[in-house]
Amino acid sequence: MASGQWLVRRRTRILLVTDHRPLTTSPMSLKPQLEAIIYAAETPITVDQMVQLVKDSAGISDGTELRSEVLRALTELKVEYSTDVHGIEIREVAGGYRMSTKPEQHDLVRSFAKSLKPPIRLSLPALETLAVIAYKQPVTVPEISEIRGVDSSGVIATLLERKLITTSGRKEVVGRPILYKTTKEFLLRFGLKDVNELPSMEEFEKLVAESFQGDLLPAEGNASSTYESVPQQPADEGNTQQNVTEGTETPEVPNQVEAEKSA
Repeated sequence: MASGQWLVRRRTRILLVTDHRPLTTSPMSLKPQLEAIIYAAETPITVDQMVQLVKDSAGISDGTELRSEVLRALTELKVEYSTDVHGIEIREVAGGYRMSTKPEQHDLVRSFAKSLKPPIRLSLPALETLAVIAYKQPVTVPEISEIRGVDSSGVIATLLERKLITTSGRKEVVGRPILYKTTKEFLLRFGLKDVNELPSMEEFEKLVAESFQGDLLPAEGNASSTYESVPQQPADEGNTQQNVTEGTETPEVPNQVEAEKSA
């Protein structure tokens, strides 16, 4: 018995010595930190950004180990938020993480959002052009116009200004027309991790119809003279997320846009 008591005392002493090591942040204590960061972020926040934010308090000097712990904590958070007791979830969007409402809460949140302020409307020509670029990228203005059956130059200029699309070099054909593709801003607006998450064209059209029914701006005259407002939330409004602050600077529109009308 005395021997057993001595062993207990020895173990206690060892534990007391061990407890003098510098305190480190375990995945359990990392989770509330990461949860708060993701919640507060206006745009999807990357793993690298989170690692930089928690490195001083984590007590882990090895960068690889810290990144591994952050990823493990993120995985646990995603699992926890996937349960039925939560109305929101943590999703990977555009290379980062953000919180969004779960699909079963979409209708409720959409109604709430519309009750706060009038929905910002989007014209049908803009949606059509954006859809063509999203599914056919990289694509030229003549190719877009051929698919839509109308001149799309004016809408292209608007989408460039709204930073939903960008240039992607030139096509190696006669005239070398500019190629266009979607941007990270497009992924943010539609709540997509990458373009591989795009639904089928039929599903996309149905989604747009449901999201903007009654909110579409009628085309006024030629599509090239139509300038639209981009919605503050993604077309997949179900993924209702923290608002993304839109830049105020207007990028320069390539001069060749007009020249490509006749290309």
